[in-house]
Amino acid sequence: MLRLYVPDKSHVIQYDAVDLDDSVRYIDEPIAILARDVRRLRSRAILMVKVHWKDRPVEKATWETEHEMRGMFPSLFDSYFRG
Repeated sequence: MLRLYVPDKSHVIQYDAVDLDDSVRYIDEPIAILARDVRRLRSRAILMVKVHWKDRPVEKATWETEHEMRGMFPSLFDSYFRG
């Protein structure tokens, strides 16, 4: 059952500042490549990379296509293959 909220000055919500670009969009930046994988379809193979994003925990890393990530963030691959 829902109850009526009683306002209290001690209920303070903490928030993090978010960096926005000039067009007021949030740009998510990758920090590191965690893993590589090849997804096989019937007639071709797609290279995938697991990307750790800025301001997200490692558990929220996502799989992205290597071709797309290499086009948008080429410096990310230079550091991955060197070390």
